[in-house]
Amino acid sequence: MQFTYRGLEAQLSRHVVTDEEVDRHLTRLLQQNPRITAVADRPTKLGDEVVLDYAGFCDGEKFEGGTAQKQTLVLGSGAFIPGFEEQLLDKVPGENVTVSVTFPEHYHAENLAGKEAQFLCYIHEIRIKEPYQLDDTFAKEVGGCDTLEEMQEKLKQSIQAYTDERGEMDLQDRLLRQAAATLDYTVDPEELEKAVQEQLKALEAQLAQQGLNLQMYCAFMKTTEEDLRKDAYPAAEAALRNFAAVDKIVELEKLQATESEIGEAIALIARQNKLTVEELQPYYNEEFEQSVIRSVLTTKVMQLIRDAAIITNC
Repeated sequence: MQFTYRGLEAQLSRHVVTDEEVDRHLTRLLQQNPRITAVADRPTKLGDEVVLDYAGFCDGEKFEGGTAQKQTLVLGSGAFIPGFEEQLLDKVPGENVTVSVTFPEHYHAENLAGKEAQFLCYIHEIRIKEPYQLDDTFAKEVGGCDTLEEMQEKLKQSIQAYTDERGEMDLQDRLLRQAAATLDYTVDPEELEKAVQEQLKALEAQLAQQGLNLQMYCAFMKTTEEDLRKDAYPAAEAALRNFAAVDKIVELEKLQATESEIGEAIALIARQNKLTVEELQPYYNEEFEQSVIRSVLTTKVMQLIRDAAIITNC
């Protein structure tokens, strides 16, 4: 079979965002963004959000981790140690309050476990959270728009742009897989095992972010680690085939990653991780650089295949 990556055929199906989808997004935004209003005509009560400074002392000494400025706390939420929030009830902005508590016997900081402590608190503000109405005020304060109609239109455009981008990414992925399927390629067993292991490690990292582990995941999905490993082989082999196809096209087309393109890719990685390029520098080694170069070249290859493809819109 001849390796083919030009003149491939595929369909691009564009989903047009509906008003109903926009309304669902607006409803979620309403639920996720309550209106926070300052209260100045009464003391604190359960359910209020207070803005406060505090400094914690144990045995007359300020202890590490016990100080904060402009901290927000919902009274009654149980976010702080038992007894703390109750002592902030019936207080007013501008008031200094001494809160006396006893840390739990099994507190995570062993030097404080079971000990009495005092927190010197200063209340800056009392706030209440109330739901917005779906109106121009909501549009201005949450959407940054003058009217609800303007917010709906901007939201629709944003959702449509995201949907179009996802559709384009899916198209390019399908085209690359088509090209890779024509490549004369035999997987290296060692590379395949390594790819499977990397997939499982990536899954473990995702689970860890949710407070889970592989054993818990297997129990929930009613599977085993061995079955997970077996199921990972086809995807790992497909990924290796895609990598090989990219490498072959880079060779045939004599593609290169320019310094400018590498710099742009690094800047994007920094933004995605909420870092400056300078803050990313300690992680920049040969392996990182090669990963960035591969990313740039893969993007070029996928765009080349896309530009040379015969696309039918449907």
